[in-house]
Amino acid sequence: MCFYEQIVNTCGDWKWGNFKAHCSKEYRTGETCGMKMVFESYHVQEHCKYCVKIQTKYGRIAKEEDRIKRWRAEGNRRASIDASQNAIAELEREIWELNSKRSSQTHNIGGSRRER
Repeated sequence: MCFYEQIVNTCGDWKWGNFKAHCSKEYRTGETCGMKMVFESYHVQEHCKYCVKIQTKYGRIAKEEDRIKRWRAEGNRRASIDASQNAIAELEREIWELNSKRSSQTHNIGGSRRER
């Protein structure tokens, strides 16, 4: 079990950091045994890449909802309203996919998402 830094974001998500120490099982220079253990955890004051993407999409949804509200008050903008509603539906689908990826990869301890 080789030791690595663990970087923990404010959202609770984490990723593996830099290599720190070899374990007793691995004697070759520059090689690791493949099992990762936490040497030290560092807490950073930022969100993970998935949370940032999700927050951005929620902002775009709010912008589209404001446009729809304005267009309904103006009247005679049915095509624009439909296009914005379709855009909102697509954004909600993308948010659902991002949340699914995030939760499935959280359970995959040594998964590809945990590397730098």
